[in-house]
Amino acid sequence: MESIQAIKQRFGIIGNDPKLNRAIEKAIQVAPTDISVLVTGESGVGKESIPKIIHQLSHRKHGKYIAVNCGAIPEGTIDSELFGHEKGAFTGATQTRSGYFEVADGGTIFLDEVGELPLTTQVRLLRVLENGEFIKVGSSKVQKTEVRIVAATNVNMFEAIKKERFREDLYYRLSTIEINLPALRERKDDIHLLFRKFASDFALKYKMPTVKLTDDAVNLLLKYRWNGNIRQLRNVAEQISVLEHNRTINIATLQHYLPNTGNNLPAVVNNSKSESDFSSEREILYKVLFDMKSDLNDLKKLTMELMKNGSASDVQKDNEHLIQKIYGDDKDEDFETTTVEDLEVLSIPQHNDNDDAVTTEIEDKYHFAEEIEEEETLSLQDKELELIKKSLERHNGKRKLAAAELGISERTLYRKIKQYDL
Repeated sequence: MESIQAIKQRFGIIGNDPKLNRAIEKAIQVAPTDISVLVTGESGVGKESIPKIIHQLSHRKHGKYIAVNCGAIPEGTIDSELFGHEKGAFTGATQTRSGYFEVADGGTIFLDEVGELPLTTQVRLLRVLENGEFIKVGSSKVQKTEVRIVAATNVNMFEAIKKERFREDLYYRLSTIEINLPALRERKDDIHLLFRKFASDFALKYKMPTVKLTDDAVNLLLKYRWNGNIRQLRNVAEQISVLEHNRTINIATLQHYLPNTGNNLPAVVNNSKSESDFSSEREILYKVLFDMKSDLNDLKKLTMELMKNGSASDVQKDNEHLIQKIYGDDKDEDFETTTVEDLEVLSIPQHNDNDDAVTTEIEDKYHFAEEIEEEETLSLQDKELELIKKSLERHNGKRKLAAAELGISERTLYRKIKQYDL
């Protein structure tokens, strides 16, 4: 059995972090078996190295090794890519095609981003793991394959299972052995070592002197969070190697290549809002608006009483509850002696009986003095129905655009359409 150091040199792995060494050790131990392996870790930590180690140290090393990025294949074609299809199985299937599981028979398949697989494909994959059987798209013939499956993901699988995006039984079949690769920020001692390796490689590639970091730049490099992990570090090293004329890089220069250097402290922030949160906020907003409209109707009613009776004191007794609602406890004592003439905004010019109509200018200025309409029935359901109708009309019935405008999911909008029989 090869040593961990020999494996690192063979596969170009840089670093001496204990967690990294433990991951490599587990890969070496599991390689001679046919156990399914799930490699976990953040995006950019180098998960693709583990299945290569497992394949090369197994008895399948002379068989095919196929790496498949499950997240990069469209949902409509992924079954065909993995399991193949028969001629005429769907539009464009002009000939029979072998899938990856058929081609890799006797070898190893690496399913990268396995958490992105559609649920229907997960069912097919589960069958392959259980008994090695699969059926091509458009066929009824069961075929056998004998492959080793190594999967990788950067998503929280338990969260995906909870949200019913990933089958629990498939997870436990894939993760017979789970190998976790640490994030770069957890490998502080390896960061500068990796940067120097990348800088040396790019100097050789672009035929220029190797860049070097000053002590303060090295400290910044170690403190930075590296959300993109090794991939991000490699990109930064390449940018500096190509763009900087001065081959000694200080902290000021390095900062230009590190986004958000001022905020690298870990923080738990949840900016996501559930659909129920938005719905609750919307209902509160509706209630506030309806209360305001109710107050406005009360004010209009009181105004009409003032204009009919000529003095506020005449209507105070009959409308005490309205006055209290509008003015609160701070009602001015002079209210009782207020007359219609004192209320300039409410004064209505005398209409000449000989005139046929009030002029447009007066109508515009004093339109609120017309007879008050009956108060509208204030219903959240009615307003919601009205908003949905208007949004659908505005977008010519396109639910996706209407849902985006209303701030709800397309699924919720579809449910509302069925509820209101639109």
